[in-house]
Amino acid sequence: MVASPDTALSKPNVYESKRIQLTSPILHIGSEVSRLNPFEYVQTSSKVYIPSQEALVAAIQKRGRLKDYIRIIEQREDIQPLLKNIFGDNWWEAKLENEELIFSEITSSQKWTEEKITDLRPMIRNGMGQLYIPGSSIKGAIRTAIAYHLLKHAERYQVPQANQLSEIEQKLRNQLGELKRQAKFADDKLFMNILFSDFSLSYQGKTVRCKAESPNTDFMRAVQVTDATPLLKQNVTVKGKVYSANTPIVAEVIVSSHFPDGKAKYRGPIYAEMVFNARSQFTISIDQTMLSWFRHNQGMQIPFQNIDDILQICQEFAQEQWDYEHDYWQEVKNNPKAQGRNLDFSYIQDFYEAENCPYTLRVGWGSGMTGTTIGLLLKDDLRAEIRDACGIAAPNFEAPKSRRTVMAKSGEIKYVPGWVKFKPC
Repeated sequence: MVASPDTALSKPNVYESKRIQLTSPILHIGSEVSRLNPFEYVQTSSKVYIPSQEALVAAIQKRGRLKDYIRIIEQREDIQPLLKNIFGDNWWEAKLENEELIFSEITSSQKWTEEKITDLRPMIRNGMGQLYIPGSSIKGAIRTAIAYHLLKHAERYQVPQANQLSEIEQKLRNQLGELKRQAKFADDKLFMNILFSDFSLSYQGKTVRCKAESPNTDFMRAVQVTDATPLLKQNVTVKGKVYSANTPIVAEVIVSSHFPDGKAKYRGPIYAEMVFNARSQFTISIDQTMLSWFRHNQGMQIPFQNIDDILQICQEFAQEQWDYEHDYWQEVKNNPKAQGRNLDFSYIQDFYEAENCPYTLRVGWGSGMTGTTIGLLLKDDLRAEIRDACGIAAPNFEAPKSRRTVMAKSGEIKYVPGWVKFKPC
């Protein structure tokens, strides 16, 4: 639909723009496919390959072994003997006639576990098959941080009384019975639409009113975040030392909680494709002129004017999560006999020892309830009731109860996914 001349707003070309270096100890951004079927990847003792299915099928069919391949898939057998029989001992080097690799290096990962992977969760890739971080993932996390900041400092920004925390909590308590059915959109109705979209646009002396809850009146339109550069393997020199960055791995993610006495409890493993020592860059821009168009219909103030303000808001949100996670892990007691697992979280406890959070935000998988919602602003008991109503009930436990941590190649639980640092270049 083309806007009429009276309401069409030409977009100015005046921006504040900063290139941001992103680093993270370990990171996973989910893809549209939440998990792969066993025939969609091949594992050896040291690597996991995700082949081009079209290329693999074409090569197998050309060699007259398609029926064998289909039978193996149907019976959920190991495909390696067939690959070795068709392509030889170094089957991972097999190519098509056009020299295209069937098992591309771009889609292979180091295997950080000796266990057989039975449920692989892939990371998102771009159209070239390269691992990357979408700008939408970064912007979504920033948006949550801004919502958290507005509600925490409601008086400063004149957040409407009906959408302040006390009112939100009361509405949530009243809606607990229906919350599971509408959980995905509950925050939009409770506060997100009012905070971000209840605006009119003032442009060249005219006020333009759009349909309620329209994306046209969302002030985050003025903020653009590009996709991060692909997470390609590279060597990086820092303070004279060379280390590997953007190492693709498949690691065992430990899902754990704890018993009432604090002793760690093993819930189960997840195998996820991740990036170790992630290092990338993206650009964040603010259209200052466009931002000036927005006038909140109930008088609320936009909480930022420049990129530094946004980064500070993210840092504040990260610090709140950091403090909460520190307190959580201090109460967890290591358990060397947890269903055959040694749940020793000493490395995780040390990770959270710093008083000041060294990261800017938490992005992607593993962020949990604290990183993707305003949950830490809610009363503890209400947060637990919401968890019980929408997810797995855990009466008398804080919410969230469980955590995801990553096991190193050495077999020690050493990493926490999702923490990212933003540094202007």
